[in-house]
Amino acid sequence: MAGLALESCANDVCPWTGKPVTENALMRYRGQVIGFGDPRDRDRFLAAVVALETALAPIGAPKAS
Repeated sequence: MAGLALESCANDVCPWTGKPVTENALMRYRGQVIGFGDPRDRDRFLAAVVALETALAPIGAPKAS
């Protein structure tokens, strides 16, 4: 994701795989830059976060996108 740097990353290893994080697999989550082993791991994490937030949203509240 644009504007994110490996030097700002809060973690050294991917939370999904335990592999070292890579520059092309960073994202911002809760104000922190989080790194993943590759973009697929990042995208899988993001999908899980969206699914969880959607499931926890009160009835009638807008769904996460």
